[in-house]
Amino acid sequence: MYRRAQLLLLVNAVGIGVAAVIVSIVTDRPLVDPDGSFLGPTWLRLPLLLGGAILLDILPRTLWLSRFRPSAMLPVAQARLRTHWNRERLTLVVVGILAFYIVYVSYRNLKSALPALISAQYDHELHLIDRAILFGHEPGVLMQDIFGTSVSAWVLSLVYIWFLSLVPICVTIWCVWSRNLAYGYWFVCSQALAWTLGTISYYALPTIGPGLQYPQIYATLAQTPTSDLMHSLVLARQSMLWDAQSTTAQTVAGFASLHCAITLLITLMVQYTLPWAWLKVVAWINLVLTVCATLYFGWHYISDDVAGIMIGLVSFYLGGLVSHQHFRRKGYARREALRMRPEQEVTTV
Repeated sequence: MYRRAQLLLLVNAVGIGVAAVIVSIVTDRPLVDPDGSFLGPTWLRLPLLLGGAILLDILPRTLWLSRFRPSAMLPVAQARLRTHWNRERLTLVVVGILAFYIVYVSYRNLKSALPALISAQYDHELHLIDRAILFGHEPGVLMQDIFGTSVSAWVLSLVYIWFLSLVPICVTIWCVWSRNLAYGYWFVCSQALAWTLGTISYYALPTIGPGLQYPQIYATLAQTPTSDLMHSLVLARQSMLWDAQSTTAQTVAGFASLHCAITLLITLMVQYTLPWAWLKVVAWINLVLTVCATLYFGWHYISDDVAGIMIGLVSFYLGGLVSHQHFRRKGYARREALRMRPEQEVTTV
């Protein structure tokens, strides 16, 4: 039933993985493990991540339902393994997390190699577009005038930095705990597509972003973890450009904004696969604040954010198609449902 989604994950992971290897050979730079210090090398980290996902599901449930009675723990754990961790669930978790990890590592390496392959930058052109859209005004200055440059800087910084943890958390949640396995495949396929399309966009229109190209615009902002992050990325980029022996991954690329793309994907998945209204409100607020943060700190131009939103929408749709979701207008689906027998079902998103 999920062959199309599994095939997409496999083909996408192999494709971007091969591209990363080819670029590594062309640039004469070894592939970099972007999070090499976290849980050790890849061969150790992947089994730990997969085993940790299973343990995170079983252990708290076992302790809670057994009321911490040792004699009751084994039956509770066995029941969960039998009812939830069947072959289909294990396939989703293993294939989903493995494919996502390959895509993410390849994305980081391809992004890092961009300056070595393409010297052109289109920051000036996108900056002119920003000013034209806003009738001569700077997006960063307007955002600073609206939100201020002190307390709001800290709030938006937390929102922006939170993204770094949000992605792996959400991949784990939808793979491990989605009651509908199709939703798990929908989420992880959409994620893999978005990171891949984002990588292609970096090469199609290379930029470094207004915060690095026009730093004077953002000089009045308070010192926050986001400004520290931007400074560290500048140092990593300089190390990669000027030190041929450097193994530091540079992660500066503006077009398109994957912060916007991935946050939109998460928001849409919350909107259409989860029942809690309050969580949907939180997700949409987080999306709006993320878009504001990309402009406020100078990570992206307006064009970057628009392109990121488009990548998110396309990935959401294609991920839904391969996981057997039905995209129908509610009015059409309602008329179709009237013609169906009682045991049949129509789903809409």
